[in-house]
Amino acid sequence: MKHFWKYTLATITGVVITTIVGTFILMGILGAISSSSSKPVKVKAPSIYELELKGQLVDRSEDDPFSAAFASAMGQDAVKMIGLDDVLLNIQKAKNDEQVKGIYLKGGQLMGGMASIKEIRDALVDFKSTGKFIVAYADNYIQSNYYMATVADKVLLNPQGMVDFRGIASELLFLKNTLDKLGVEMQVVKVGTYKSAVEPYIETKMSDANREQVTAYTRSIWNTVLNEIAVSRNITVDQLNTYADEMMTFQPSEKLVAYNMIDSLVYADEADSILSTYLKDYKILNHSSMTKVVDNAKFSKDKVAVIYAVGPIDDGSGSGIVSEKLVKTINEAAKDKMVKSVVFRVSSPGGSAYGSEQIWRALMNLKKSKPLIVSMGDYAASGGYYISAPADTIVAQPNTITGSIGIFGLIPNIDGLNKKLGFSYDVVKTNAMSDAPSLNRAFRPEERALMQAYVDRGYELFVKRCADGRSKTPDEIKAIAEGRVWTGEEALKLGLVDVLAGLDEAIEIAAGKAGLTEYNVKEFPAKEDFQTRLLKSLSEEVETRLLKMRLGEQYQLLQHLRTIRHMNGIQARLPYELKMY
Repeated sequence: MKHFWKYTLATITGVVITTIVGTFILMGILGAISSSSSKPVKVKAPSIYELELKGQLVDRSEDDPFSAAFASAMGQDAVKMIGLDDVLLNIQKAKNDEQVKGIYLKGGQLMGGMASIKEIRDALVDFKSTGKFIVAYADNYIQSNYYMATVADKVLLNPQGMVDFRGIASELLFLKNTLDKLGVEMQVVKVGTYKSAVEPYIETKMSDANREQVTAYTRSIWNTVLNEIAVSRNITVDQLNTYADEMMTFQPSEKLVAYNMIDSLVYADEADSILSTYLKDYKILNHSSMTKVVDNAKFSKDKVAVIYAVGPIDDGSGSGIVSEKLVKTINEAAKDKMVKSVVFRVSSPGGSAYGSEQIWRALMNLKKSKPLIVSMGDYAASGGYYISAPADTIVAQPNTITGSIGIFGLIPNIDGLNKKLGFSYDVVKTNAMSDAPSLNRAFRPEERALMQAYVDRGYELFVKRCADGRSKTPDEIKAIAEGRVWTGEEALKLGLVDVLAGLDEAIEIAAGKAGLTEYNVKEFPAKEDFQTRLLKSLSEEVETRLLKMRLGEQYQLLQHLRTIRHMNGIQARLPYELKMY
């Protein structure tokens, strides 16, 4: 027994020491990897920036150290996250660096919102203004990537490839029949004829008002795409619509050449040869290497802050905008003496009305000392517009989705489900409203009246915030509110936005408002370093990762149901998740 304890303790001690030493070794290796991966790159020879159009486009990129490992374990490829901020900066660096002679757009499967895609396209147009070249090649182009690629001097396609060109559709999932089968009634209180966020739970198809607005904004987005492709490819808008009606996706690739949509059908190795006609001897700088190229911008103590507000507001998952954290970030930028002006980058479909109000308050306090410019991304709607309203100037893309000034409340009644399951409830209460609202029964008339009054007050406050921010009367805002969704192009005409442009232009406007000629950009919140991201990845739920891998696109349905669960209080939220094909 004596020897047993002796050997047992020795084994435990050995395991502990080995674990500690192994941990230090692992952290050392990871630190070395992190250090080497962040080593600056200097362009020394004539080069071409290769921008691979593959992965998921997001406003800001953050490396996930374990995404590839999890994907590999599931027998799948990891989805690469490409930061719009990195892409725009890299294009700017390529434009300014004399050694970078051109850009090679490779591939055509970069998933992203149309406003973000347009930001990249606009940056590429600006790059070409210097006389440098752009060549695009893909085995297959999705529609949004083809739109981006048409800016190139040469648009190339694999002989066996395809261009997805068929127009835009917006699809909405309805859950009413499913809820009816479960015995669940969604009780709705709302303000706004066009506030359609509640329709999936109470209808089986779009209302006439919803169909009207969806038709308007899809046509607006499509017209922006068509007009810019028409100029780049020297094809009329009418011809492009005819080609879309033919569904070019499944047409012979030779037809794309005949229609002037594609310049040449070539294989990947032949595309490399075409690059050589522009530049004899060159080196390829991939996106990762270009990100590490030193920015030649001069150092300045004066800063323009860019604060990112991305995702649903207080949706309960912690993956979107957490109002408490964002308020702290806004206050940090407000107190930073080197920050002379602020760009508030909003890419949000909205969410909690309460959370939106707290963010609004922080922005109003910031405005007392610094100019505030809003740059809208793919979405800045409902609560996303609420938090945009305080800005001195609002900048949006023509195809940004915005507006949706309206409010709703959604409370389920699961009495039918209880009956199916054989559940029954009884209650003892001290006052008339002690048990209100209850999930186990329908609203009483007096309860519904109270909820409607609550939502009405929220709507009036929302309208007032917009009216004050836009220097309009509440009646003027109500005339274009009612939950109606607008594109940036339409919103400009209505006075909801001021300028049609992207993030770079918003930064220039912010600098001008502060009287800055030399400045640097400072991002808030600061990006997490490698080790912080590593520790966060280790702490994330494995379940979530596995569900994403297994369910694929169906994971979005699960998230949709989770979103309903976390809708606390009244909501200022975009009517639906937009899915553009």
